Order: sequence, then C-alpha cells, then structure tokens
Amino acid sequence: MSTFRFFAVAGLSLCSIAVIAQESPGLGELVSSDELAALDYAVLPNGDGLPAGSGTAVEGSTVYQQYCFACHGDKGSGGINDALSGGHGSMTSKSPVKTVGSFWPYATTVFDYVRRAMPLSSPGVLTNDQLYAVTAYLLFINDVVDENDVIDAKSLPDVKMPNRDNFVWGYAPGT
Repeated sequence: MSTFRFFAVAGLSLCSIAVIAQESPGLGELVSSDELAALDYAVLPNGDGLPAGSGTAVEGSTVYQQYCFACHGDKGSGGINDALSGGHGSMTSKSPVKTVGSFWPYATTVFDYVRRAMPLSSPGVLTNDQLYAVTAYLLFINDVVDENDVIDAKSLPDVKMPNRDNFVWGYAPGT
C-alpha cells in the first residue's frame, strides 16, 4: 500500500510541476552552458580562480580614466560614488573611511569585485588584462604597489594589503 501512495504522490507532484510551468510568466531566458561557464567563477583570497592576464598601474590609469573616473573621480576620490583611495589610518577613528587601501583585506578581492560588478553600467566588459591593470592602478593610488609592478595571477595574491591583519575570522570550527 505504501508503494502505491509513493507513486500517487510522485505522479501528482509531476502534474503540479507541469501546470506551474505552463502558468509561468515567461520571464528570463535559458542560459547555455557556455554562457554560464563565463559567469561561474570565484577568486579566492589565495588567488585560486584568477585568470590569465597581466597589467600595470601605468596601463590601468588609462582604463580607469575611460571606465571609472566619471563615478569615482580623479585618483579614486572626489567622485559621485564611493572613494577608492585615501582613508589610511582612519579605521580606528570615530569616522573610518573605507577605501581599497584602508579597509580591503585582500588584493584578490579587489580584482574579483571589479570583475563582477564594474563598470556599474556594463560589468563584464573589461578584458582580463584591463582588470589586472585597473586593479594595479587602484593598488598604486593607495600606495600598495609601484606603478610599474606587473600584477597577474602569480603576483596579486602576494600583495599585502595595509589592513589585512585587522580582520579576524568569526568562524570557529566545532562551535
């Protein structure tokens, strides 16, 4: 008798799914596996997931002027959106200024964020070389790297951000 109930419930569930699918509002579109693969990535703090490519702050200055300046201003400050530079030493003050150089713990996270979300009007348009270059530029204007340092998948994880040691893991295994 229980086998019959199982198949009856399974059959009704499939019929319900078919009805729901027919009543769908038709929003969205199917994504191909190639399209999904282009978006299915993660860059970890240790650099796992970084793509091939490279760039310097000198090259990144041009990318910044074209894609970032309008929102973030000259050298990462004074724009209509968040400041990207400055704020050094302000994290312990009553008014911390959270910028790439004062707050972010990992340079790889900067790359990952820019890759996923910038430029705001058209994320995903920058090539890997442009992403490395603009990341190098952001690190340069925050006095983290020199303007001619080559930033790539090997060197980026080795960049020590000024605030890295002030982050504490809140997860304790076994608790």
